Amino acid sequence: MERRTVFPRSLQYLMAIAEHGSFTRAAEVLHVSQPTLSQQIKLLEDSLESPLLDRSGRTVRLTPAGEIYLGYVQRALNEIERGTRAINDVQDLSRGSLRLGWNPITDFLACSLLADFNFLYPGITVSTIEMPQDEIEVAVANDQIDVGIAFGKPWPTSERAGDIENHLLFKEPLSVAVGREHLLSERLTPISPEEFAEEPLVLLNTSFALRSYIDNYCMDNYIVTNVAIETNSLTANIELIRSGSLATVLPVSLINSYEDVVSVPLSPPFSSKAITAFCRKDGHQSPACVAFKELLSEWSERKGKTVPI
Repeated sequence: MERRTVFPRSLQYLMAIAEHGSFTRAAEVLHVSQPTLSQQIKLLEDSLESPLLDRSGRTVRLTPAGEIYLGYVQRALNEIERGTRAINDVQDLSRGSLRLGWNPITDFLACSLLADFNFLYPGITVSTIEMPQDEIEVAVANDQIDVGIAFGKPWPTSERAGDIENHLLFKEPLSVAVGREHLLSERLTPISPEEFAEEPLVLLNTSFALRSYIDNYCMDNYIVTNVAIETNSLTANIELIRSGSLATVLPVSLINSYEDVVSVPLSPPFSSKAITAFCRKDGHQSPACVAFKELLSEWSERKGKTVPI
């Protein structure tokens, strides 16, 4: 439905009189009485403390002050019409913005999701912010981001948890990962926790959730990992295992996206971790945010888990 531009009535009357040069003709075009028209113009002139129309001749003309003022009125009307068109564009998703918070694991897992969203809605600008998992919840609750995607957190745990709704998208298994040249790359039988402990590893540092899952697995199985290199970059970890003799731990779907990275079976295996989306419970959600949530639901179905968003 096309939106009508709302503009003060007195300014509409002034524009009509200037166009037609007559109170009578302007009143006819606007379908109002001439006294009503005259009264509105008089109130406008009184508020500005300046005459806007010269009524002395057969044709009503703008005074110099009226010409200047009407120029500003026309520019203001143009801006209002631009704003109306912009709202229409936002509603039909031909323009707009979306703020997305994620962490170093989910940015890898969700890149295909962003590509799909951009393909469907190329006019929507998506701003991504990499942040720790706990900060994602707070940022959503404080309306600093529209949607947060977290790895391994099925439920909000911050003090603002009551302001957040969560949606479990799917569960992602973890696995030991090595490059094609690694001695374990052709291993068919699972390695034991003790064998895993002997492997030199490149891991994310202890501020990352993925590292805490690995450390917890080691504690549960009474082993101590042989950490050769710690980084704060998942990309660096992948490059190091692709070109060397190091191993790491990655989500299986990420391993499968590289031809020269191999998953090594482990027994007992790492537990699967949840991929969860967080949104605000209350308050306005932009059309872009609603569309992204719908795509999230479809994306989770493609990942093998049907979850309503």
